[in-house]
Amino acid sequence: SLYYPAGYEAGKKYPMIVYIYEKLSDGVHGYVVPSDKSYYNISVFMSQGYFVFEPDIVFRPRQPGLSVVECVTAGVKKGAAMGPVDPKRVGVIGHSWGGFDTVFLATHTNGVFAGAVAGAPITDLVSNYGNHHWSSGIAETDHIETGQQRMEVPLYEDLPDYIANSAVFNVANMTVPLMIEVGDADGTVFWHQGVELYNIARRAKKNVVLLQYEGEDHGLRQAKNQIDYQRRILEWFGHYLKGEE
Repeated sequence: SLYYPAGYEAGKKYPMIVYIYEKLSDGVHGYVVPSDKSYYNISVFMSQGYFVFEPDIVFRPRQPGLSVVECVTAGVKKGAAMGPVDPKRVGVIGHSWGGFDTVFLATHTNGVFAGAVAGAPITDLVSNYGNHHWSSGIAETDHIETGQQRMEVPLYEDLPDYIANSAVFNVANMTVPLMIEVGDADGTVFWHQGVELYNIARRAKKNVVLLQYEGEDHGLRQAKNQIDYQRRILEWFGHYLKGEE
């Protein structure tokens, strides 16, 4: 789905924000109420002069990261062709599983995205395999094999695909400025997944920023933090997609 910016003028080139999470086309006719507390609010993005593109992602078994690259990059090219989008000013954003998608795109695409924001991302399927879903008390092994990660088999039966579909192992080739958001009381995605990618990317001298919200869970609950995160997202894309200070 491609949403046009407010005050759209024919013949003018615009930046575009790509918001990703599995399949989003079912919500194409839904109205999103603008809010300064809804930090991934597409109506706010449109009001700031962005096209917003929400591609559907079709996942191949054991290839969650590579499937994202295939679907989203093709979708961005199609979306840019449908509207007057400046292909040099495209950003990508997602949270949780969408955060996984975003960090993988940031580390596995060159020349497609000018900036990226990943909230509560899974960044390393290898280290996360032995982790826990702390809110439910269930080991991550089941979630990774039969849930959204779609890895089907244990880590020790297909280590190469676990590595190939983890953002951290391709940081050396990362060119996209990346902002990572974590809550240090996240019971769904262990927040050290964000720290892991941040530290490795910093070591590789990449352009990466980590936002840690104290006492926050998988989604931000405190209004001051919601407002702060949205402001930082708009500043991040404002700089890398619009050339603002």
